Amino acid sequence: MRAEKISMLQEVRSKLSGSTFFFLTNYQGLSVTKSDDLRKRLRDAKAGFQVVPNKQFGKAAAECGLPTITPEALSGPSALVYGDGDVVAVAKILQDFIKQNEKPSVKVGALQGQLLSPTDVENLAALPSREVLLGQVVGTIAAPMSQLVGVLQQKVASMLYVLQAYAEKKGQSA
Repeated sequence: MRAEKISMLQEVRSKLSGSTFFFLTNYQGLSVTKSDDLRKRLRDAKAGFQVVPNKQFGKAAAECGLPTITPEALSGPSALVYGDGDVVAVAKILQDFIKQNEKPSVKVGALQGQLLSPTDVENLAALPSREVLLGQVVGTIAAPMSQLVGVLQQKVASMLYVLQAYAEKKGQSA
């Protein structure tokens, strides 16, 4: 193998091994300006976008212990979206970019060693953001406590009404 191919293989392997997720996309028809725009958007989410040769990607994925990627996914021009940040945020950025430009298309993805189909990537993008999910968890945990506080306040208020009615009755009989 030539030195430049070995270098490319090592670079792809380091990207895959240092990432918690990746999406392999078909970038055919994507202009340089648009790809730079996508890179910028992904960089803000701690992710990268790099054109990769299919053979080097296949070898690097096998060396990193990833499940076997189908030959259909390794055909045509490929670009790798990778990172170790919030996978949902990156999937949202990628899907929004695809909706705006109709390119690139997702071939396959992986999250912590599990392969993802293009539909799985779309489903990831449909999830609420991390902050919203955390808010929902806090709301779910806090709901029973706030209901308990409401019940206790009602009992205290009921007792006050009884005492007030008793005081008024005592005041009238005197």
